[in-house]
Amino acid sequence: QVQLVESGGGLVQAGGSLRLSCAASGRAGSTNVMGWFRQSPGKERDFVAAINWNGGITYYAETVKGRFTISRDNAKNTVYLQMNSLKPEDTAVYYCAADGRSQVVSDSRSFGSWGQGTQVTVSS
Repeated sequence: QVQLVESGGGLVQAGGSLRLSCAASGRAGSTNVMGWFRQSPGKERDFVAAINWNGGITYYAETVKGRFTISRDNAKNTVYLQMNSLKPEDTAVYYCAADGRSQVVSDSRSFGSWGQGTQVTVSS
């Protein structure tokens, strides 16, 4: 398994931007695919974005496509989520996830390691 620590959440006005970071540490090969999910109170955890081991393949939920960008810096063992044009409906706790599989997936059940989450609040 791998330990994941998110940072970068906060309060922002609609139309603004935030960049989330997720620092990974632990067993090598456990972060081949990394992803971001989010969960609002009373709702299920939803897929946001995922990226493969070298950043060459990315996948986004339709709700964030064109506004969010996932990237990774393997030298720093960190994955990022740049969020632009934020909307109030983006308000949620954002979770970083990782797994050793090679495919880029959007199913939360496919990820073996999770961070503790970081709150993002977008005011209207």
